[in-house]
Amino acid sequence: MTPSTDRPLNFDVLHEDAHTEARVGKLKTLHGEVDTPAYMPVGTHGAVRCLTPDQVQATGSQMILANTYHLHLRPGEEIVNDLGGLHEFMGWSGPILTDSGGFQVFSLSDWNKMEESGVTFKSPIDGKKIELTPEKAIQIQNVLGADVIMAFDHCPPYPATEEEVADAVARTTRWTERSKNAHSRPDVQSLFGIVQGGVFEDLRQRSVEELLPMDFPGYAIGGVSVGEPPEDMHRIAAFTAPLLPKDKPRYLMGIGVDRDLLAGIRAGVDLFDCVLATRNARNSHLFSRTGTIRIKNQQYERDTNPIDEHCSCYTCKNFSLGYLRHLYARRETLAGTLGSIHNIHFLQDLMLAARQMIQLGEFETFHDNYPESFRDWRRESF
Repeated sequence: MTPSTDRPLNFDVLHEDAHTEARVGKLKTLHGEVDTPAYMPVGTHGAVRCLTPDQVQATGSQMILANTYHLHLRPGEEIVNDLGGLHEFMGWSGPILTDSGGFQVFSLSDWNKMEESGVTFKSPIDGKKIELTPEKAIQIQNVLGADVIMAFDHCPPYPATEEEVADAVARTTRWTERSKNAHSRPDVQSLFGIVQGGVFEDLRQRSVEELLPMDFPGYAIGGVSVGEPPEDMHRIAAFTAPLLPKDKPRYLMGIGVDRDLLAGIRAGVDLFDCVLATRNARNSHLFSRTGTIRIKNQQYERDTNPIDEHCSCYTCKNFSLGYLRHLYARRETLAGTLGSIHNIHFLQDLMLAARQMIQLGEFETFHDNYPESFRDWRRESF
């Protein structure tokens, strides 16, 4: 069935795995298409750290994320708008997603006060008191101009009691309804709702049941990767994703560890984001099919091998581990660039492998035998 073209977002499920909830899809926005499942690199301040947009695109990335909280603080959404909107501002022509800023308000601010109206916090820049409400979060995102924007939610910490999480779910529902009412650009921007509920399955189900009648074009699973054990994260993703509409994209927020990504794909999730790839690269931790390489270790001083012999990224095709160790040891800016190129490319290869395995009917085997199955996978074989 051909989707309507008069909407800012369309999503087609192209293939469903016979043994798991995994699926391959195509997300279509006004700024381009995204093959799912997909990993979105994070450009917190309007830039993916250490990389140009062309370098990000060369990793196989099709969609990126920018941060509402940080862009509101500096330079401010009106300046971004005056400079052409977020796409023009960043020099990124593809799809962009912005988060609501709620997670950062609760996790990064050294002081915040939550009321039913919203959250008041102290700016880390100048100490000025700032109020962020559902209406304000949506207004900021409307001005920024991303393709996908997120409802303002209450993300409870971990650990939290069931009563505390239940309060967060109820507040999220109320704030989500206000977010939808405040959305002024539905013709060009797609608003996603965010499911909360912590590690409690009954609260996750309640959150889904309260959000579904609002009929968003996509839904996110929030409140994961906030300190809970990986097995709880996997359990909640596996429980929650199938409750969401099959014909709409599902987004697991803040996930960037390879095994967590595969667990999310197995659960039926389509979109992921995380700062881990670039943060690890800047801190000398490089992904590989044999495990994380801590490149500053002396064992790599004279190593002529690439990070990963089966990787086709610019870094692996041109530079040795010995050279990379030298760059990191001397704190050269190029180290973060080359490491980030590789780490993002690694995760994009994992997404590509997952899509191919789903289409071949072999994803369950690929998932269950990871990382050995990924060591055997070759991009050039398909």
